[in-house]
Amino acid sequence: MKKLAFILAVLTAVPAFAEEYWDDGYDYVGTNAATVRRDNYVGIRLHKNESIAFKYDVNGGGDTTLRKDNWGFGAVVGNRLSDHVKVEFETMYTGASQVKRGNDFDFDIWANMFNVYLFQEYAGAIAPYAGLGIGFASIWGDVGAPGGHMSDYVFDLSFSAMIGVNFALNERVDLNLGIKYQYYGEVEHESHGAEFATTDVDATEFYFGAVYKFGM
Repeated sequence: MKKLAFILAVLTAVPAFAEEYWDDGYDYVGTNAATVRRDNYVGIRLHKNESIAFKYDVNGGGDTTLRKDNWGFGAVVGNRLSDHVKVEFETMYTGASQVKRGNDFDFDIWANMFNVYLFQEYAGAIAPYAGLGIGFASIWGDVGAPGGHMSDYVFDLSFSAMIGVNFALNERVDLNLGIKYQYYGEVEHESHGAEFATTDVDATEFYFGAVYKFGM
């Protein structure tokens, strides 16, 4: 009698257990079978820079700010730590070139960021979020000025803040839309062995991405 009661209790609990895991973002492998959670993901991301700013400041002289609408692209690898926290590594490239006030400017930026997100999921498919990122950016700055040509490089601290919405298309694929502010860093331009000018780089960017989720 006790064995029969135990079996009935188990059979009663299994559907409720499976339904709870479905609501939390788990998916079924089969009827009454084990479940697999898609906590890890890899993906790509496309950035639309809205007037990325290169603030070129000559020491003891004037300054020039280049603003350029352009595109950037990158890749992400991440993990969902809990029902409200995600972490990811993001690597991305952007750049700009422009002629202004007789100077020929050309910049290339490769940033590598560690991002942390707080999110709230609704109906298992829509998740608004806010996040912060910190990392390092490699900035190559090439300036052709009337007084000479300067080609400089820096590996500088970078940080960002972002908000957005994640959409789960199915158990494997998510789409992501967001906007963020990113400070990429500052590169120093040297002429005849001394600092001649500096360029600060920051941007407000819209981005769109897609990720593939998998379990370990």
